[in-house]
Amino acid sequence: MRNIFDLSGKVAVVIGGASGIGEAVTIGAAQMGAKVVCLDIRQDEAARVSAKASEDGCSCEAGTIDIRDSAAVEQSFSSVAAAHGSLDIVICTPSINVRKKILDYQDDELARVLDLNIKGNFNVLRSAGRIMTAQRRGSIVLFSSIRSLVVEPGQSVYSATKAGILQLARGAASEFGPYGVRVNCVGPGVIETPLTA
Repeated sequence: MRNIFDLSGKVAVVIGGASGIGEAVTIGAAQMGAKVVCLDIRQDEAARVSAKASEDGCSCEAGTIDIRDSAAVEQSFSSVAAAHGSLDIVICTPSINVRKKILDYQDDELARVLDLNIKGNFNVLRSAGRIMTAQRRGSIVLFSSIRSLVVEPGQSVYSATKAGILQLARGAASEFGPYGVRVNCVGPGVIETPLTA
């Protein structure tokens, strides 16, 4: 894979790295030469993916994180930067979806989706941005969805959060760009993952 992108010497944090798109990104980044830190709310699964990504001499370590906790995100990124000398790449994949029509949504369900999808991504963006703008380099990648543009019944709240993630990325790109930090947002179509199953 290094003939596509060579990430040798880069420190990459992949959040949500224990399954689905995050797992594929973790393994791919390690194969491209990055020193990868695979973070997930499920430590055992992060360790499994880290071991898989470390095959063939690749560098990957595992850790746990709950991106809804801003202090934990700040601490985690600071620890990675201190241990490895920099924080070059942060990729954030987690989200949840409660598939219900608006009239059927409960307050606690709405709060749960907003808390992870919007607040969690904001916490990641802000914490990574603080470190990267100070070091004047870095790349942050958030994951939106085709649902940020195309909606169907029962997807309204999820779609709204994915549109919010897209706008957070656009705003951060305009704010962090002058400091040498790129912010991008990927909008996948339907991919078979634990979220879509």
